Amino acid sequence: MSRFFAKLNPLVRGLAVVALIALVVVVLNLGNTVAALFLIAKIAFPLAIAFFLFMLWRERRSDIETWTDRERRVFYAAVAVGVVAALAYTYANLLGVRLAGLTALALVLTLAFCAWSAYRAWRDAHTYGD
Repeated sequence: MSRFFAKLNPLVRGLAVVALIALVVVVLNLGNTVAALFLIAKIAFPLAIAFFLFMLWRERRSDIETWTDRERRVFYAAVAVGVVAALAYTYANLLGVRLAGLTALALVLTLAFCAWSAYRAWRDAHTYGD
């Protein structure tokens, strides 16, 4: 039997696992439990991303300290505004506020501008000469 699963297409094997989990949830009537776990995951995912960014910063902070004051301020401000915008979007959805239309466009443009600013500060710090 293990040889059968080893030769099975990985997509089919993954879909079978998802179907089995869905079958268990339906048979045991675990809808509320799944909803609670999804809510916990929606809260924990942005925190995990923030922790990853913190670990990345901690590893690279000695390099960032060699940048000029302007580059460092622009980089940190871009990261801070981007994180606040992403967290505001995530927790607005948790509170039931739907972001659509111009609000969603403003969020996307804010995140894009923050990413561009951080990249530009990084590039300026790593460009030597004209």
